[in-house]
Amino acid sequence: MNDPKETLGDELHSLAKALTRPYRSITGEGVRESLRIIQKHIPLKIREVPSGTKVFDWTVPKEWNIRDAYVLDPGGNKIIDFKKNYLHVVGYSIPTDSKVSLDELQKHLHSLPAQPDAIPYVTSYYKEYWGFCMTDRERRKLKKGKYTVHIDSTLEKGSLTYGELIIPGRVKDEVLLSAYTCHPLMVNDNISGKVLNTFLAKWLMGEKRRYTYRIVFVPETIGSIAYMSRNLKTMRKRTIAGFCLTCGGDERAYSYLPSRAGDTLADRVALHILKHSHPDFIRYSFLDRGADERQYCSPGADLPVATVMRSKYGTYPEYHTSLDDLKLVTPKGLFGTYSTLKECIDVLEQNYVYKTTRVGEPQLGKRGLYDNLSVKGSFFSFKNGQYMSDFLAYADGTRDLISIAEIIGAPAQALIEIAVMLRAAGVVSRK
Repeated sequence: MNDPKETLGDELHSLAKALTRPYRSITGEGVRESLRIIQKHIPLKIREVPSGTKVFDWTVPKEWNIRDAYVLDPGGNKIIDFKKNYLHVVGYSIPTDSKVSLDELQKHLHSLPAQPDAIPYVTSYYKEYWGFCMTDRERRKLKKGKYTVHIDSTLEKGSLTYGELIIPGRVKDEVLLSAYTCHPLMVNDNISGKVLNTFLAKWLMGEKRRYTYRIVFVPETIGSIAYMSRNLKTMRKRTIAGFCLTCGGDERAYSYLPSRAGDTLADRVALHILKHSHPDFIRYSFLDRGADERQYCSPGADLPVATVMRSKYGTYPEYHTSLDDLKLVTPKGLFGTYSTLKECIDVLEQNYVYKTTRVGEPQLGKRGLYDNLSVKGSFFSFKNGQYMSDFLAYADGTRDLISIAEIIGAPAQALIEIAVMLRAAGVVSRK
């Protein structure tokens, strides 16, 4: 019989593989195709923001689509082929069809001398340009002569596309889960976030929840800005915690990047879970930000959004290159990050403020919560007796579950079970 963990890990990895097929940028048909793939798993609503729309200090750009791109050497050999690797073309390259000298071509070529076998990821979203990317090893082989460059792309009025799913809870307070949709390939930096967001949404829809969940798929930067321009009033009023989902598929150490405030509920639960489940995690500063937490936490937005990931973007050698692939991202890596984020959500759902209903220690024995036969060590072994006693000592109506867990040094997940027993016995109330 298959291990359920392995089965789910394989499902996560299978979706990652499916999402390598569409070519994505900040706009275009590839984004729509990717969202339609995700729609096979969750009832995502696909929204459009027309080109030219003002979104705070930004303007939604023209829509870019590409069908083909290549470079032929002087002998007519295709040395760069977009259809073999999407990273070969600079994102948002304008259409081009011409013959150029090697010196002229070099002005439009990009490679990584320090990583000679990697194709870099390069974009030029807001300045018209055309260019190609290749391995530095192949670039050094180029000979003088005339090269044919061809980019079959369009840059015209269209729209920016994003996906949204609201999962209603018992209360209107919301948890935001946001992944970005704009990068082609690059499985850890980009695709893993979409996969995690999709499967977390599937899990969240499986049973009734306390909180409402806002599941968002947006192109990085311009997408989150456009999304907030439409929804910020509601988000500022209702968001109690949020997470950016990215870089969640390798098997290296976990990483945590805080919100700008650093002490939000999202920060508290993320730090608590990582401390107890993955104590070797790497803690970053908000000064190390680089993904959509820049927008969600910006002054004027001030949303409580943190990031839990594996290797942080910009820190691992495969980042923004062709080496960020399905080999780097594994079923085990995806499943581990998925499980960690689930733990965060489970604790958020049960993070009530608790208060004892008795003056003095309640008599636990008559409620079946303490062994009436007292022998050496019995209290500490009976149903997490020490945790239960310590929980009651701090359940004074001013502290939530995470605060109590931090004070007594217990994992919040263990206290959830204790709180349920004590509440069922009428010993504590919650709010």
